[in-house]
Amino acid sequence: MNSEKLSTRLDTVASFVEEGATLADIGSDHAYLPCHLVKLGRIQKAIAGEVVKGPYESAVKNVRKKGLSDEITVRLANGLEAIHESDGVDTITIAGMGGPLIASILSNGHEKLQNVKRIITQPNIHASSIREWAVQNGWKIIDEEILKEDHKIYEIIVLEQGHAQYDDLEMMVGPYLLDRKSNVFIEKWTRESDEWKRVLGSLENAGNTNEIIEKKEQLQKKINLIGGVLSN
Repeated sequence: MNSEKLSTRLDTVASFVEEGATLADIGSDHAYLPCHLVKLGRIQKAIAGEVVKGPYESAVKNVRKKGLSDEITVRLANGLEAIHESDGVDTITIAGMGGPLIASILSNGHEKLQNVKRIITQPNIHASSIREWAVQNGWKIIDEEILKEDHKIYEIIVLEQGHAQYDDLEMMVGPYLLDRKSNVFIEKWTRESDEWKRVLGSLENAGNTNEIIEKKEQLQKKINLIGGVLSN
């Protein structure tokens, strides 16, 4: 993967960045995503934020190599601290992290979001954490995607400011993904359901403490929720 040819995962994230956006890519790694979008002419300006020194240095080197130092500013910073008010950022991408970490980054940097129009997230696991954050913080889901690459399944959640409510099933699997029920969606949730059933079975002989009873109830609820989807 490089800025000319992104992975399918990052290319799908890029597809949700609107023409002319001012982008902050948080956890930018080699800055492949902002470099790609500037090279395409989709955006004019971007911030590439990275908290780890090694990836930060790789991003600086890559941006210089592409001759994009005037268009892309690389900053060593924790989360949304990479964004300065003078940047005029209206779009944020955060890809390749766990859902709870992404939600934490958004919560910790909430004051940076006032003028942001769109947040595009690609959680590796626990995407429901982002949906929960959105509902609690005045953001709504405007689109989602699910895809498979190199035997791994990824979800992408696109948020804009606004209010929406989702039921338990929609929070777990995503309202747009639930509506479309793609083959990858069915594969993911069949796999998840099988794992929940396996864990539930292993708990049958684990005693009846309050903690185990609660865990079994939670698992059974999730199995029942997704079972209704997979049986249709």
